[in-house]
Order: sequence, then C-alpha cells, then structure tokens
Amino acid sequence: MRALVTGGSGFIGFHVVRTLLSAGHSVRVLVRSREAARRLEPLGVEVVMGDLATGEGIGTAVAGCDAVFHVAAHYSLDRRDGPRMYAVNVEGTRRVLAAVRRAGGPRMVYTSSTATIGLRADGGPADESRFVDPASVRSAYKRSKILAENLVLDACREGMDIVIVNPSAPVGWGDVKPTPTGRIVLDAMKGRIPGYVETGLNVVSVGDVAAGHLLAWRHGQSGERYILGHQNMHLSEILQVVAELAGRRPPKLRIPFWVAWCAAVVDEFVVTPVRGGPARIPLAGVQLAKQPMYFTAEKAVRELGLPQTPVRQALAEAVAWFRTFRMHGAAGDVTEHAIPPAGGKG
Repeated sequence: MRALVTGGSGFIGFHVVRTLLSAGHSVRVLVRSREAARRLEPLGVEVVMGDLATGEGIGTAVAGCDAVFHVAAHYSLDRRDGPRMYAVNVEGTRRVLAAVRRAGGPRMVYTSSTATIGLRADGGPADESRFVDPASVRSAYKRSKILAENLVLDACREGMDIVIVNPSAPVGWGDVKPTPTGRIVLDAMKGRIPGYVETGLNVVSVGDVAAGHLLAWRHGQSGERYILGHQNMHLSEILQVVAELAGRRPPKLRIPFWVAWCAAVVDEFVVTPVRGGPARIPLAGVQLAKQPMYFTAEKAVRELGLPQTPVRQALAEAVAWFRTFRMHGAAGDVTEHAIPPAGGKG
C-alpha cells in the first residue's frame, strides 16, 4: 500500500508515518516547509511540498495513493491565529476531500479531535454519540475542527469512504513544538507550574494513537467516529506522576477557576501586547479547562483493537525525551526528531 500522510512532521503525524513504515507500507508525506522535510529524511519517505491553506501540492500528493491519512491541522490557543486555523483546518480539509474525490476515492482516515465530542454535564466520560454545535464554542481551534469534521461527515453521506478518529491528549517522545499536553509535562518538569485548577484530561500514548490510525484504516466503519484515548486523569494526578518521574515535588496549590481566569485576562490583554509574542496564560486554554475533558475509548478498543499502553509509561517516555532534547534549550531549538532504535516504542 502507498499511503499519503498530511502533517507527517507533527507529533501525531510523525508517529503515524513510523507506524505505517513498520507495517511495511510505502509512505508519501505532504509538508509545508524545508525544515519539516528535513525531519523526515532519516525515515526515507517520499516528500511532496505543499500547503493546505493554498491548495499547493495536494493533488500531486494524493495521486497514486491507496490510502490517505489527513492528520495535519493548525493548533493554537492564540485568538489572533483564528484565520490561519480556518484556512488550514477547514478549507484545507475541503481541498483534501476534493483531491481524494478526483483521485477515485482511496480510503481515507481523518484525524479530528475530542474537541468535537460533546462533554457530559455530569462530568462522566463522553462517547462518540455526542456532538458539539460550532456556534456554541468560543475557541477558534475547536470551532475549526468541528466545521472540518462536519465537512468529512457530509462527504461520507455522499459516498466517500472515510473513517474519523478523535485523539484525546497524546503524550510520548518526539513532541517537538510541544503540544499543549506536552507543554504541561515540560513545564512541570521545570517546576514552572505552581498549582492546578480543578480539571482533567483523557491521556493516551501517542504510539497508541498512531496505531489507532492504521487500525481505523483496516477495520473502521466509514462515516464512524472513534475516540483514540485511554485514561481519564485529574490535572493534579498528571502533575503528580510527572513530578515523580522528574524527581520534583508536585504542586499542592489548588487555584480557583476565577483566579486563573483573571490571570489569563491580564496576561492576554495587558501583558502580552506590551511583551509581544503569544500569551503565556491563554484565555482560551483556561476556558477549555473549566470542565474536565473526560472520554471513553471503549468503542475503539472493541471495534478497532486500539492498544492501551499504560499512561505512566507514555509519560515516562515524554519525560525522558524532554530531559534529553528540550530541558537545556528554548522551544525552537530542536529542529529534528530523535528517533529510537529500530523496534523501539513509537
């Protein structure tokens, strides 16, 4: 099988590429920058330069492929990035769907997000039957992913063969940017998190998420959504595990939500315009934390055979990787993935 992966230089996408290669498949990757292409050089994949926001290279990348894994997305908690997220996440997905139609409709796996899954009012684990109204959310990222997933569901109703996967909060090695969850791990390792708010996440090994993509292509039902997740953990519990792994004391201070909200407002609207750069306490992130984001991956485990690697093991891999490649440099210092030996995790 020849598979196209969009976003193959990103955290999840890179692991999807590795999973496909390990299964013996030929992989082509659509990338936007030369830097991203360099990260993929050690894997020996075919690279096509392109841009989801403009449509450049998409048709070339899809042509001749037996499978398309549309993983790429632009994630940001910065409200100023809203237009970019819409261009990449919504219009980019529209362009990929059109290219797949023109290519004769190879089976596609679309990487959505648990941001599109409606949370339960009682705080219990939500499943794939719950949807979010895009008009009801303030986060530009969440809205863009909901709109994009709706495009995919419409395409399925029109006869396209697409399986949707909804990763929760993946952790593991190789989180270059890092992702928001990876930033929590890294900041906790450095002792930069003085306290926690009353919230929680569903945490999953990024290796399991990558395996879930291939399992979805093999076994998933077209038009169905599958949450790729594992363990629901309170934020304080996540910080406790990371602190133990990093040899630090975990934060004990519980921060009321209104204090976190006030701090975010001041940082985003007063401090950031003077300091420049992205907000250090994004208001969108605080708003997302207002309710625990708990999910169940029972459907993916049952129908796809999604593996469930212990979350502590995945966090240990993240801590070890950050300690080696990120602890002594700024966020932009790392320009390539550290790749474990053949047969290693990932």
